[in-house]
Amino acid sequence: MRDALCFLSAAELQGRITRKEISPVELTQAVLDRAARLQPELNCFITLCADQAIAAAREAEQAVMAGKPLGLLHGIPFTAKDLVNTKGVRTTFGVAPYRDNVPDHDAVAIARLREQGAILIGKTTTPEFGSKCLTDSPLFGRTRNAWSRERTSGGSSGGAAVAVASGIAPLAVATDGGGSTRIPAACNGVVGIKQSNGVIPHSQAQDLFGNQTYVTPTTRTVADTGLMLQAMAGEHACDPWSIGVPKPDYVSAARPQGDLRGRRILYCLTPPGRPASAEVARAFEASLSRLADLGAELEPFSGEGFDVEPIWRAINHTVWRARFAAIAQEHGDQLSATFLRQVASAAQVSGVEYQQAMFDRTRLFQRVQALLQRGDLLAMPTLTRTALPIGQDLFGTIDIDGEAFENVRAHWFPWTMPFNMTGHPAISLPCGFGSDGLPIGFQLVGQFRGDAELLRVSALFEASHGLLGQWPQL
Repeated sequence: MRDALCFLSAAELQGRITRKEISPVELTQAVLDRAARLQPELNCFITLCADQAIAAAREAEQAVMAGKPLGLLHGIPFTAKDLVNTKGVRTTFGVAPYRDNVPDHDAVAIARLREQGAILIGKTTTPEFGSKCLTDSPLFGRTRNAWSRERTSGGSSGGAAVAVASGIAPLAVATDGGGSTRIPAACNGVVGIKQSNGVIPHSQAQDLFGNQTYVTPTTRTVADTGLMLQAMAGEHACDPWSIGVPKPDYVSAARPQGDLRGRRILYCLTPPGRPASAEVARAFEASLSRLADLGAELEPFSGEGFDVEPIWRAINHTVWRARFAAIAQEHGDQLSATFLRQVASAAQVSGVEYQQAMFDRTRLFQRVQALLQRGDLLAMPTLTRTALPIGQDLFGTIDIDGEAFENVRAHWFPWTMPFNMTGHPAISLPCGFGSDGLPIGFQLVGQFRGDAELLRVSALFEASHGLLGQWPQL
């Protein structure tokens, strides 16, 4: 019975708490108990803050019983990736040198969730500074996929996606710098959105103007993603891209309303030269058929110009070198060889090459804008195959249908990096399973700042496939 409580959506919990059918204390204790029970198997938390969570739940319950006004997420548990600052709760960034770091303030997105009554239960795992698509680090070890102990959770928000998929909490705060929300969402069969640049203020970005990282929601349903966006979105002085951005009704937008008649969706399986597994290709075709059944007009696009991993890496790793060279030099013995290699690699990127990559980023934005003048949305697989083996090396080869390919990033998630650089909203939705029993993800990309319409289309797609309620047996 208590485990059934853990798998209820935030939208369902919202109503039941308001009607006094569920106690915030009972709910919070249930998810904490489940987290403690599954942590040895999944390893998706770095820190659980049970005492603070129960204290917050008691306050939430008192407010309900006293008839006080309740926030949008009153009494609903959530987790936060351990890259995102949480006041009074340890935030390690996934690295051993910060194992005892306790921030004295919340990130803006966290503060807004708490203001709406959500209850933080713990900090989820991340590789060192969110630096790869696999969630492991010398600080805590490996996080396992919710569906298989033998597969990776994806990354870098692996702990966030696993906590949601395994029924520990309905809502998770993640981050996404090149696919770090959408990759683990696809691996674990949950919903992961990277919203438009500026929709959710990013209070920890150091390069405010060139930033391509996002603080994001991860949930089990599109409706719950709408709830999180409603709570987290809105302009803030800390983030110039958020100023003046309107805040639509994301809760209403995330309902499956209407159909897709009059909408044109452009689609592409992979950029030229990048393979996808046969199972991913079949799931993608089936997903397109569902969109067509909803009334959408479908049109292919070539994918030319979207093989952007070298551009992303030149920008991203240069930022990392500026941020982390000092800690790498001082604490190299506590950091992984993979992390150190990535930081060191940017030493070979010149200032001119970095600026050329930024010029290429502008042209990529213009390319996406040109496509979105022809169509309303773009569609592609989130990943080219299901979750990789648990021991996958970032610098090793990736197996796709028995063939080995160099460069994990370029071959596994060619379609996530582009939209970090362009700022367009992109969402990964569950669309089926491979023969290995692992989830497959389907990515939709919306108009710049067209997040509400992207949610509406996503809700219609979700309602069409009947996958809700299929969760791993743990």
